Amino acid sequence: MSFICGLPILECVYCLGCARWVWKKCLYTAGYESENWGLATAEEFEPVPRICRIILSVYEEDLRNPQWAPPGGYGMNPDWVVLRKDYEDNQGRVTPYMIYLDHDHAEIILAVRGLNLAKESDYAVLLDNKLGQAEFHGGYVHNGLLKAAAWVFDAEYEVLQDLIAKNPTYVLIFGGHSLGAGVVALLTLLALHNRDKLGIPRNKIRCFALAPTRCMSLNLAVRYADVINSVVLQDDFLPRTTTALEDVFKSLLCLPCLLCIMCLKDTCTLEEKMLKDPRRLYAPGRLYHIVERKPLRIGRFPPVVRTAVPVDGRFEHIVLSCNATSDHAIIWIEREAQWALNLMLEKDQEMEIPPEQKMVRQESLAREHSQEYRAALQRAVALDIPQAYSPSSYGTFHELHDGEDSGGSERSKGSFLSNKKRTESWNDFVGRLFDIDDSGHMVFKKTNM
Repeated sequence: MSFICGLPILECVYCLGCARWVWKKCLYTAGYESENWGLATAEEFEPVPRICRIILSVYEEDLRNPQWAPPGGYGMNPDWVVLRKDYEDNQGRVTPYMIYLDHDHAEIILAVRGLNLAKESDYAVLLDNKLGQAEFHGGYVHNGLLKAAAWVFDAEYEVLQDLIAKNPTYVLIFGGHSLGAGVVALLTLLALHNRDKLGIPRNKIRCFALAPTRCMSLNLAVRYADVINSVVLQDDFLPRTTTALEDVFKSLLCLPCLLCIMCLKDTCTLEEKMLKDPRRLYAPGRLYHIVERKPLRIGRFPPVVRTAVPVDGRFEHIVLSCNATSDHAIIWIEREAQWALNLMLEKDQEMEIPPEQKMVRQESLAREHSQEYRAALQRAVALDIPQAYSPSSYGTFHELHDGEDSGGSERSKGSFLSNKKRTESWNDFVGRLFDIDDSGHMVFKKTNM
């Protein structure tokens, strides 16, 4: 009898708990994820809107007579397009892509566009995740996207090799959007592990993944943060959902229902359990989060770009927002990225920074990124992330030693560097607290009272 009387109380507690969860989720916005990240600078963010326009140009059949050009045009020279491959050329292995030789910025750009939903049934190989994740150099990656990236590399590495040989000072950039972002992220891993074929040093390779799908395990996502950069606009759902790509695109019509289910599942899963799962996939590399909306406010605000190499709290929760799908569109990403870049440049002009100080700031930015990268690797080790190890040199700004890369360094070498750093820190700590007297014994330092 007493048990039956307690049922209404349990029901009330349950309803209050559900109401609290819904209320928190309705108030939760994507800006909370990156509120403690640092602000991006114009120097590091400058390529993003330009790469967006190049990816958009892949949708054009004739660049000389564009039909969907953004305001101001693509800013491209059609004569510098090395090759373009459409669905028919790619045999259904990958979405259309382009290789563009940008002489104005000394860049060789391979741009891969996102999936055309009208072609989904013909190119389902990209969405095939039934075989799970594929193992790749001490981590896991999306199996279907790895196949697509391997196909592109095998098809185009000779073209890239020739362009690099003719333009040895140029930077090789891989850029992609949505599904194409996952392809170029894994293509970058293949290029880094086959640099002997391309004939290019590691610090000349970069990747910009726009609205990327989760395509690699956490240890790989952090380990290659010196080369791969992911750009996410506010509430974009794809970098946050762990659902198989095949299910996402097949259930597009009932996507809100799917996102609610995934949101509930991720909320009820302990973060420690998620981090310890070696097969759980994440958005790759360094993250750039464009925030241009605030909670309980209507309309868009001047965008702010925050950046970090997070380990825990790495876009783990889906945001219940009416903009979750529109923020995924590359058109909106290009507009907001260009607006954000213009604001950064205006701020720099107001400060009137001379060229010499700009060079100093670029060097300090490289050091800050290097320190942040090392801290992320150490954080991954501290959290016992599977197959994570202590950092080596930061490849983007400092060339690695021969035969060493961020994905192939031996764990013992990483441990040696970690132990050496720990020893030096201990010696500094002892030196601050103790002095050595005439007899050779350590005594506490005297402090002035």
